[in-house]
Amino acid sequence: MTIAIAEDNGMAREAVLSKLAPYTDVQVAVLAANGSELVSGLAGRDVDLVLMDIEMPLMNGIEATRQVREQYPGVKVVMLTTFDDEEKLFDSILAGASGYLLKDEPGEELYRAMGSTLSGGASMSASIALKTLHFIRESGRQSTEPCILSERELEILQGLKSGRGYKQVAAALNISEGTVRKHVENIYRKLEVNNKVSAINLAEGKRWLA
Repeated sequence: MTIAIAEDNGMAREAVLSKLAPYTDVQVAVLAANGSELVSGLAGRDVDLVLMDIEMPLMNGIEATRQVREQYPGVKVVMLTTFDDEEKLFDSILAGASGYLLKDEPGEELYRAMGSTLSGGASMSASIALKTLHFIRESGRQSTEPCILSERELEILQGLKSGRGYKQVAAALNISEGTVRKHVENIYRKLEVNNKVSAINLAEGKRWLA
């Protein structure tokens, strides 16, 4: 398999390369220090899979994943990160990631996950899989309660569900980013939640979102 690695930390890049060194069927075609460098580096390359860090300068891994999936739909993306928080997991999946692994996974697990992903699987570290199950359970809840959010608040929440950031939602609705943030605060207050993932899951469970 031919892969690309997007990681801004040199030591972390070397750690990944060291883990994969025993596997002679793995060829690294692109090494990128940020998302922008990765996306441009894939041009003209026959890459099967990208190992993607999240926190990178110029373009983070989530936006880079979105662009890779749009421009190179045949390339799979596996997030390889130290973050296992709900919002980054949720945003990565929405952006098109096929897997989400923590960086402390051993080399054999990383190699197995890459092969599984290329075979159509969705590999995740154990703690990540538990969070995903939680999302599914929350999203599957049904309710006939009337919607307590305004039409504008629903538009903003729908945009966030689609994977857009505050700036992108603001541009789509022709309002300021500050206005979007104020609406999000109101959404959190009304739903009695404190993060985007919980708000989206709650609204989906109540069938308020498309």
